[in-house]
Amino acid sequence: MGSWKPRSFVCSVCGRVHKPGESEYTCVACYTGVLEPMSLSSAVLAEPIFTESPGMWRYERLLALSPEALRPPMPVGRTPLVPGGRLGRQTGLANLFIKNDTLNPTGSLKDRATAVVLARAAEIGAAGIAVASTGNAGSSLAGLAASMGMPAMIFVPESAPRAKVVQALMYGARVFAVRGTYDDAFDLCVEACKRFNWYNRSTALNHWTIEGKKTVAYEIYEGLGNRAPNMVLIPTGDGCVLSGVARGFQDLLDLRLIERLPRLIAVQASGSNAIACLLAGAPPPERVKTVADSIKVRVPRNGPLAVRDIRATGGRAIEVSDDAILTAVRDLASATGIFAEPAGAAALAGLQALRAEENIDREATIVLLVTGSGLKDIDAAAGIAPSPVVIEPSVDALQGLDLHRENASGSA
Repeated sequence: MGSWKPRSFVCSVCGRVHKPGESEYTCVACYTGVLEPMSLSSAVLAEPIFTESPGMWRYERLLALSPEALRPPMPVGRTPLVPGGRLGRQTGLANLFIKNDTLNPTGSLKDRATAVVLARAAEIGAAGIAVASTGNAGSSLAGLAASMGMPAMIFVPESAPRAKVVQALMYGARVFAVRGTYDDAFDLCVEACKRFNWYNRSTALNHWTIEGKKTVAYEIYEGLGNRAPNMVLIPTGDGCVLSGVARGFQDLLDLRLIERLPRLIAVQASGSNAIACLLAGAPPPERVKTVADSIKVRVPRNGPLAVRDIRATGGRAIEVSDDAILTAVRDLASATGIFAEPAGAAALAGLQALRAEENIDREATIVLLVTGSGLKDIDAAAGIAPSPVVIEPSVDALQGLDLHRENASGSA
């Protein structure tokens, strides 16, 4: 890739342009703005854009990352875009698709961001790397860092789902359960990185996370036969995934590969709705509470950028209850075979809520972004799952049972 040149970054808040490598984190002028790589030039079209590299590295020419950077050996990305099938028929939508990012190595979309951040950390010679997480970013960093032999420190709120904590511990990371919220864990991680000189992967602080997450937009584009959908529904907490999707489609628009941006819908739990509040000009909630831990954020660090991206695409935020989210976990699994954690299934809950409020064209191409595996939070699903039918060890015990109905509790 001899034509590659380092790209400058621009602050999303004050517009200050940063030379390559000038800041690994937020803007050096206003201290708050997330940095974005300067727009891709159509000159990139002079050579093949997509390579034959495995996984998300197929899009290496569209990343601001140096092609010489050492990459994690675990294959990330190239997850399936699944036709809605039964779910599409149930919702009356002819062109519904599910982007199944539960199939990434550690079970979530966060692997995309982690892969790029780790490559950058290796490039600058970081001795250790840390992250504040509600769970998925932590287990993602732990797993991919283990594959590279890089020490990882994970800060999670004490309430983080045990499955995610155990996953990170098994990868060999140091996990710190903070007595407080995600926001407390975030602030502590920032201070710890400064004191111990760790590289900080935390969302909306490290701008390389968006570079990784944007690859999901490229995959949606290719999966739809090189076109943009009309709408993407995105589970949203701090807004970094949404901004990654927006950045990816903006790249494709800059390169004139698509003619318009898809409408981006931020799906938030009603008990953790800070992005919706920002869009409405209202203050953030005093407290947050939701079963969808991966989108449980009171102070969205990427909030201003996410709001800008939602407005730029004609999108909106929609709020859904915990009951609706848990119902969506079951509906998604039973209709498509995709078992998502509550935050991942929130996209389906958001679609159902949106259909109740808007007249959606049944021919519109709609993508639900499913961001994390249900195996990461079994306790949440167990609360709505039916019990197995307990029977004696004899085929005769099956006589008289309705064997074609969905599982139900009971004994025989």
